[in-house]
Amino acid sequence: MTQTRRDMLKLAAAMAAASAMGGAARAEGDSGMYGLIGQMTATPGDRAALIAILERGTRNMPGNIAYVIAEDRADENALWITEIWDSQESHAASLELPGVQQAIAEGRPMIAGMGHRFETTPVAGV
Repeated sequence: MTQTRRDMLKLAAAMAAASAMGGAARAEGDSGMYGLIGQMTATPGDRAALIAILERGTRNMPGNIAYVIAEDRADENALWITEIWDSQESHAASLELPGVQQAIAEGRPMIAGMGHRFETTPVAGV
């Protein structure tokens, strides 16, 4: 058997395996998931209250895999929020949820500013 024929058989086997898993194989590194990492700064003295509002308002969001709120160790008013979603569409839909809308309205007066914001494609570790 020639190398080219072996390569074609390997490719056919990989395509069959992808099909058996429920669809076309994704490009390498493309998990289909959507991630966000963002920095938020609370008004002085309001970080704990803002964390409570965010935690309460972000429960039970369809398509959300993880929503982590972390205190910045170097800035007593800053937060880092890391989100992992099954898709960008699920993230967009979450912004219309009543709990999220309430958290936005309640927390807005406690937000002094927004810092860095990074969009990511989670590919491992979930």
